[in-house]
Amino acid sequence: MIDEFLAGDLTEVEAAVRAAAAAEIMPRFRQLAAHEIVEKNGPHDLVTVADRLAEEHLTASLTGLLPGSVVVGEETVHADPEVYGALGGDAPVWIVDPVDGTRQFVRGEPGFCTLVALAHRGELLASWTYAAALDVMAVAVRGRGALLDGEPIRSGSPAPGAVLRVAMSHPDYTTDAQKRALLGLRTEGIDARPCGSAGLEYLAVARGDLDATAFNWEYAWDHAAGLLLVTEAGGAQATLSGAPFRIVGGNALPFTAARDEATVERVLGALRGEA
Repeated sequence: MIDEFLAGDLTEVEAAVRAAAAAEIMPRFRQLAAHEIVEKNGPHDLVTVADRLAEEHLTASLTGLLPGSVVVGEETVHADPEVYGALGGDAPVWIVDPVDGTRQFVRGEPGFCTLVALAHRGELLASWTYAAALDVMAVAVRGRGALLDGEPIRSGSPAPGAVLRVAMSHPDYTTDAQKRALLGLRTEGIDARPCGSAGLEYLAVARGDLDATAFNWEYAWDHAAGLLLVTEAGGAQATLSGAPFRIVGGNALPFTAARDEATVERVLGALRGEA
């Protein structure tokens, strides 16, 4: 079933993502009322009516395209954490973040996107990253490469000896051990800054505009689409232990995605305090 779907017309998925953004997200961009914004777990963890309605829209359209599939979405899991377990099940899973970069969306800034990935038994198969306010769509299919607005993209490699540009989790939102690891990036040869939308940071790595990311949280909806996009663009990824990131969880954190293997090793060395 899943192989036949991947061999079919995947532009229907792209159309579904665009339609959800057009119907539920963009009409509310810079139009949100105060009561349409809610704190979930604190002032840095926001949800809006656009997040909820876009996820509902995508859940209906994506499961309609692939009968028997299920959705693991950020807002659905917030309501019922047991849904997350579907990532390790036998059914194909759509991993959805309806508005990645909600803080930017709430502030009326264009740096947000909709993330969708398709996985089966823990393996990432395809992904869509759509920045509606920028009208940018990136698509990756396992083994087929990565496209940005229909054109192939490659991550390339940093110039020899160049200072690495790294987007990282904000140290204020980490455990003490993770904070110490991330502060390892404050070293010569690395220019680290707090990340914005995770999906757009991954896109920047995939197109060679950013050298690496370093994140300390592992929610699949934030990372699944971007990790496949980076690897299909020629990049690499690994957790602090050196093992690949697993979307089902249980990863050694922080982890990194980078333009090439050598950059992954440089970032991991810094995170381990070896740089």
